[in-house]
Amino acid sequence: MTTELQEIAITEEKPLLPSRPDPIKEAELAARILLDQGQEHSIETPHGLLHVTVHGTGNTRRPAILTFHDVGLDHKSCFSTLFKFEEMQEIVKSFTVVHIDAPGQEEGAATYPLGYQYASVEQLADMIPAVLQYFNFRTVIGVGVGAGAYVLSKFTLSSPDSVEGLVLINIDANARGWMDWAAQKLTTLTSSLTDQILSHLFSQEEFSANTELLKCHRERISKASNLYNIELFWRSYNSRRDLNMDRSSTLKCPVMLVVGDQAPHEEAAVECNSKLDPTTTSFLKMADAGGLPQLTQPSKLTEAFKYFIQGMGYMASSCMTRLSRSRTASLTTSLSMEGSRSRTLSQDSQSGQMPPSPSHTMEVSC
Repeated sequence: MTTELQEIAITEEKPLLPSRPDPIKEAELAARILLDQGQEHSIETPHGLLHVTVHGTGNTRRPAILTFHDVGLDHKSCFSTLFKFEEMQEIVKSFTVVHIDAPGQEEGAATYPLGYQYASVEQLADMIPAVLQYFNFRTVIGVGVGAGAYVLSKFTLSSPDSVEGLVLINIDANARGWMDWAAQKLTTLTSSLTDQILSHLFSQEEFSANTELLKCHRERISKASNLYNIELFWRSYNSRRDLNMDRSSTLKCPVMLVVGDQAPHEEAAVECNSKLDPTTTSFLKMADAGGLPQLTQPSKLTEAFKYFIQGMGYMASSCMTRLSRSRTASLTTSLSMEGSRSRTLSQDSQSGQMPPSPSHTMEVSC
């Protein structure tokens, strides 16, 4: 009598000798998650609390990258696309990034009571030194959009030693004139708050095309739980004063102005460019770009930002991929309508001193 033997595979549901967790790998994973989400802080300032989110290790030997968003946005909706862009990670890993949310604009913010006295844009600028002091940062590189660009410029004019460089997207350095004031009053009567803010953020071309980005922001703003807070920030920005800059009294640090060629703020950015020191200013006009180039064209803006930081003496070994190829490909460089201008983006820093580089207005098309 023969007996057939059958092979039976037995799989352990739980290993007899479970592998021990690696504490170093677990710590690294936890650190990556924390850095990605950011550390949130509420900082007391002379004009109220500021919500601030920090990404990075807090290295104070280099300037922090300090951002300030536009009206109708918070730091996430304004900057996440840019700072999470793949080619931007080289910069993010080299600097601490500090995102400021204007009072009451952060996600989940409580609605202010009716009649609340919101800070003026000048007071918003006065709140920034408390942020630097809180984190013990000596200097920053500012990145601002729209209202945020105005606030950072105001801060730089009052505290020039605290700012090593500025990237100003959609800057309007002028107060609203009488014609603008009358137009705004009429718009207030005929348009919703959401439409007013969207017309500030997006170009007419984007409105005509009814882009997905515009649809997304329309829904987000109209359904925002803190819509009254957004209105207060909008009023504050519309009550701004002239920055009163000219060639003799202007921003002392290197500045990169950025605007889309279809943006509603193109003329204002061009005018601001004429008031800045041509030896320390570059003007990046992005072709086929609307009102939010940091969201629609993050790749080109990232490469320009890398050049800007290199000119200040940081990240000297950084690889310039897209813009360096653009010399013969998709990006074209031309002199501004003011003619040849020269700039020096060199500055003493902890990392050494870079030689000056030629300046021009870059009109980017692809």
